[in-house]
Amino acid sequence: MAVVLAFAAPQDRVQGDAQRLMYIHVPVAWTAYLCFAAVLFCGLAYLHTRHHRWDLGSRACAEVGVVLTALTLVTGGIWGQVTWGTWWTWDARLVSTAGLLLVYVGQLSLRQAASDAHRGARWAAIAGIGGFVMVPIVHFSVLWWRTLHQPPTILGPSTSPPIDTMMAVALAAAVTAVMLVSAWVIRRRNAALHAAAAVEAP
Repeated sequence: MAVVLAFAAPQDRVQGDAQRLMYIHVPVAWTAYLCFAAVLFCGLAYLHTRHHRWDLGSRACAEVGVVLTALTLVTGGIWGQVTWGTWWTWDARLVSTAGLLLVYVGQLSLRQAASDAHRGARWAAIAGIGGFVMVPIVHFSVLWWRTLHQPPTILGPSTSPPIDTMMAVALAAAVTAVMLVSAWVIRRRNAALHAAAAVEAP
């Protein structure tokens, strides 16, 4: 349904069909934000309870968030090549998104760097909590600094987003689809991590 609506929505007057990348680029970016918000929540819960299930949940959400952030950069690069004539530029949104990706790749790596599982989980929880500060930096970078990237259309300061109704419906459907698929993947990955932890337990 989301794919049908994306192609049924009107063509952008300036960017033409290249604008349809929005129906992939924006949903994966927003869903990555939600994944990292879940990492923040799980990290706080782990530090409070020291229960391993919160660390496993954090890991599953961070892994999906990292994949989605990588997809954000890839789809943004394709869109940038079409509209700006370059795959990459040292734009505030692009640089901060790459920084967000590196922060959570590092967060995932901390578990392997620690001498024991609980220390690794604690380090990862702290990094996941602190790393969330990158999310508002990424989102508001186009408002705080001069950038080639367009300002936020939906989650921006304007109360009346300049977007066609059919485009908004298609975008909402795409966001819903990506969120549902991501939630399913996180659930499956979380179950796999729990099963592996049960096997490794003495």
